[in-house]
This record gives sequence, structure tokens and C-alpha cells, in this order.
Amino acid sequence: MLTKTFKLILTLAERRPAANLPRRLDALFGDLAAQAPPQPHHEIEDAIWALWTSHEDPTAAAAMERAITMISRKRHAAAEALFTRMVQDHPDWPEAWNKRATLYYLMGRDDDSIADIHRTLELEPRHFGAICGFAQICLRNGDAQKAIATFEAALAINPRMAQVGTFVRHLAGNLPRTIN
Repeated sequence: MLTKTFKLILTLAERRPAANLPRRLDALFGDLAAQAPPQPHHEIEDAIWALWTSHEDPTAAAAMERAITMISRKRHAAAEALFTRMVQDHPDWPEAWNKRATLYYLMGRDDDSIADIHRTLELEPRHFGAICGFAQICLRNGDAQKAIATFEAALAINPRMAQVGTFVRHLAGNLPRTIN
């Protein structure tokens, strides 16, 4: 699944988000990429995350909030049960898949995390958070080159992630150099 998800990430620019996602996201991503955005980039990112985590079903939205709180309290089994119910009840909600992927990453369950990242990106190819999560898994598995390419894909979507850009330059500068 790692190779399949890496290939998906390399072709994200060719994909369109799921039709059920809020249309407001399109404008926010345009603002995020703009040379002179109409508001500070952190406010644009916050608005994107707010739309991703929201849901038209108030029960689902409340479950998302509870599950996020459970992660922060390290109640992983309870959070997993909630996220699993969310992806079963709302399989077209990218953020339910992404948050469960994050939980699996924290639990050291990389294969499960990658599977959920893959589904997240099928639904929302602009999900820079999921892309960065995949890059972290690549790093944890010792594949700095895949991590760099993946972080660069995230930066193509959200060029304002300064820490990610700095980290990519650091990683690239520390790769062994070969002469062919």
C-alpha cells in the first residue's frame, strides 16, 4: 500500500475533490496559493481545517470533537471505535479517514495509517495534512527520498508551511551524494 499511496500522491494534481466537499474549500485553496492572500495564511488554514472537520450531521460533528479529545487524552481505543463508526456511517468524509490515520500513526500502526491516508486522498486530494502524515511514515521507515517528494507535494498545495519547507531543505541537504 505504501507504493500505491506514493503513486497516488504523485498524481494528486490531476485529481478532483469529492463532490460532497464544501465548495468554499476551492476559494480557500486558491487564497492559500496566492502570492498576496486576502488574509493571513494561518487564518486560511484554520478555515480549511474547520471545514474538513465539520459535518452536516450534528451527531457526526460532535463525535469528531469527542474523538479528537480522546486522542489528546491518549484514549486510543475509544477514539478508534468512534472514528471507525464515522468512516462506516460517513465513508465519504475525508477527515474521518484522516483523523483515524493520525491515530493509527500515533499507535505505530503504519499500514493501517497508510490505508486511511490513501482513502483520505482519494476523497480530498488537496489534504496537505494527510500528505505530510504519509511523509512522516516514510521517514519513520527510513525512506528520506520518498519523504522529501511527499513533503514537496504537500508544499505544492500549501506553500505557506514554512516548517515543512525548512525540514525538506534540511533532509535534502543530508542525503548522501553519489557520482555516477
